Amino acid sequence: MKKFGIVFCLLLILIATAAIAAQEKPAQTSAYFRMHVRANSDDLADQQVKYEVKDAIVRYLVPVAAECEDKQAAIAAFSARLDEIEAVADEVLAARGFSYRARARVCEEEFPDRVYEGLTLAAGVYDALIVELGSGEGANWWCVIYPPLCFSGEVSGSTVVYRSRLLEIIENFFAK
Repeated sequence: MKKFGIVFCLLLILIATAAIAAQEKPAQTSAYFRMHVRANSDDLADQQVKYEVKDAIVRYLVPVAAECEDKQAAIAAFSARLDEIEAVADEVLAARGFSYRARARVCEEEFPDRVYEGLTLAAGVYDALIVELGSGEGANWWCVIYPPLCFSGEVSGSTVVYRSRLLEIIENFFAK
């Protein structure tokens, strides 16, 4: 009977832990606002222009992101600029001779597990700025807009310098 009691207690602990973990996952996904730039295809030229478009969009959005105090403000600010985001992307595409255009939207979307600078984002539904180039069927570039892990940088000439505020906080904590 004692063995049954121990097994039963362990089973209860396991079930309780799984229930708590299941409840925490949505809270974790709701804490982040992601950005994805999806290439037209996996063709080399489409992948290369994806990075050029990404650089132009990030340059455009860095000052916007800097003004956002929280995730909801970031979502509102980026949602209000979807036409401008598409125009920035379309300008790069046209300059490189591509006939397809960009579509930008803010939505909730299902994403797989991803690792970003040591931060693991669990699979789940996230708020995201999606920029699709052409068909949007190619590999994507992504980052976290809020908290600002990819926009917490400075624009120096035509170069965007990226840094992670979260990583800086952790490094400063352990440096003391």
